[in-house]
Amino acid sequence: MSTPLKSHWNTAYNKEDEQLGWFEENPKETMKLVLKTQLSKDAKILNVGAGTTTLIDTLLDAGFTNIIANDLSELALEKLQNRVKNSHNYDLNIVVDDLTNPQEIDQLEPVDLWIDRAVLHFFLKEDEQLAYFNLIKKTVTKNGFVLIAVFATDGAEKCCGLDVQRYNKSMLQEKLGLEFDLVSSFNHTFINPFGGERPYIYTLFKRK
Repeated sequence: MSTPLKSHWNTAYNKEDEQLGWFEENPKETMKLVLKTQLSKDAKILNVGAGTTTLIDTLLDAGFTNIIANDLSELALEKLQNRVKNSHNYDLNIVVDDLTNPQEIDQLEPVDLWIDRAVLHFFLKEDEQLAYFNLIKKTVTKNGFVLIAVFATDGAEKCCGLDVQRYNKSMLQEKLGLEFDLVSSFNHTFINPFGGERPYIYTLFKRK
C-alpha cells in the first residue's frame, strides 16, 4: 500500500547513492559497535531503515552471513538487494515494512542484533516511538543487542525535508527500559557528501 511517506522515500532514493545526504561510504562507527557484540558470524542481524546502505556490504566483508534489511522504500531495498547480489553473490533477505505499524517484521524469528542508523529520529509522535520500541522488545532475543545511531541533541533539526526528534543516551535508555543495559556510547559528527556536519549519538545496548 502506497502512503505519502513511502512515496517520499521512494522519490528520495530515485538517485545515485552518492547524492543522498546520509550516504556513508565507510560505516566504521557502526562496525565498531557491531564488533563489540562479539556475536558469531551466523548471528541473525536486522538492519532497519537500511535504504541502500553500504553497511550490508561491510557486514558481508566481515563474514556475517545471516542479514535482513528493512525499509519503507521498496525501491531502496531492491537497489540494495541487486547490488550485494552482484558484488557478493549474496541473496539478501529484504522486508518492506513500516516500523511504526509493522505487518511483517513483528512476525520474524528473534534477532541477535538490531541495527538502526538514522531511522528512529523520524518518528515524532509518542505512539510511533512506542510502537518502534515495542517492536524492538518483541524482536530482539535475550542477550541480544540493539545498536541505535540517531541525531544527537545538538544535531540537525531536519533530514530529507522531514522534521526529526533528537536524542541522547539517557533518552534512549529510558525508551528501552530496564531490560536493556548500555554497553557503549559515543558522539560522532558525520560529514555528509555535501560537507555538512551532522552530530550523531551512537549507542549499543544489550538485553538482559
